[in-house]
Amino acid sequence: MEFPDQLKYTPTHEWVKQGDDGLIWVGITDAAQDMLGDLVFVGDVKVGQTLKAGETAGVVESVKAASDIYAPVDGEVVAFNETLEAEPQKLNSGPYDAWIFKMKTTAPTDGLLNAEKYRANVDAAK
Repeated sequence: MEFPDQLKYTPTHEWVKQGDDGLIWVGITDAAQDMLGDLVFVGDVKVGQTLKAGETAGVVESVKAASDIYAPVDGEVVAFNETLEAEPQKLNSGPYDAWIFKMKTTAPTDGLLNAEKYRANVDAAK
């Protein structure tokens, strides 16, 4: 299982990257896609919606289960990766290559987990 050091993580299995565009890019982790199995739907992300950290931003569904995707920080959803509507399995084959949504925020990401702490959380949950 991969845990790229350059990313930040949430306890709810989202990864967060500061994009070159000044936005926060959000996706699901390798551990999340592994737990969910083959993804069949990614969506319900509402562009323009303002969210607080921890609020539901969208959903991913697999052959096993459905799971909410949460906002990692306070901010406004400004983009949804529409490619995932037709090809949700991209999250299975490359979870760190496919962002789900982007946020505009001034909130710091300092409170998020680094790779080492996220790995410890995943290991403890096994």
